[in-house]
Amino acid sequence: MVHAPNPTSEVWTAIGWNGTSSLLAADLHFNRLIRHSKILGITLPSDFFKIVFEKIINIETPEKMNFNELQTPFIVKVTITSNGDISLLPRSNKVWRDLPLNAISMSMPDISTPILGTKHASWHHYLNAIEQAKINGADLSLLFSNNFLIDGDRCTPVILDNDGVAYYPKNSDGALDSVTLEQLRQEIEISGIPIREKKISLDMIMRSSEMIVLGSGIGVGSIGKIDGTIIGKPKGKLFQIAKKAWLNRLKLDWMSIEDMGE
Repeated sequence: MVHAPNPTSEVWTAIGWNGTSSLLAADLHFNRLIRHSKILGITLPSDFFKIVFEKIINIETPEKMNFNELQTPFIVKVTITSNGDISLLPRSNKVWRDLPLNAISMSMPDISTPILGTKHASWHHYLNAIEQAKINGADLSLLFSNNFLIDGDRCTPVILDNDGVAYYPKNSDGALDSVTLEQLRQEIEISGIPIREKKISLDMIMRSSEMIVLGSGIGVGSIGKIDGTIIGKPKGKLFQIAKKAWLNRLKLDWMSIEDMGE
């Protein structure tokens, strides 16, 4: 029998990478690593961000590059163990199709909060959700607990409710605190759509105007169906505003070690 790793044995994040020396929104990712490490009881090296940038220039660039204007060329997984060891694993960024995405629903893993809302070591439940989406011919899985939406298999779901407010699942309920959402929040709100945390029920999803998903790899995607049921109007107002904001972030949020300061 294969045992799952101890969730508190490592903390990690997946960051957009340009293939050379720059990472997308590195400061936000590093701040999240710090937050999650405290929850998991992991002490990070005081200069971990410098180590990451030193390592990034020496890793091999994957052969395949993502040329989609809505996505980063590559992704690098930064992992820090409870012993303070830092490793970087680069990969080509999956090319997501520019069509409304099909999702399936799955149950959330049985891990207690606040560990559930972190990038922890016992990630096999999420990897299984990705695999189940492939098996079922879907693009991704959405994870539910007691009919409430908690997370996406590799993205943060956001609905536009019929009250005109965009809602995303609560970190206190086990959802990851999304770096991409943090990047886009201000620009989306300036464009007229308030964004709030909320417990999102199945009924709210069914009546919503649309649903999008956000992530460092996918960027901004529009959900077309969940388990074969059409969700609102795909690629609607929220998607268009979020897409524009993301394109701006892809131009402005690249950071090298010189941008980090001391």
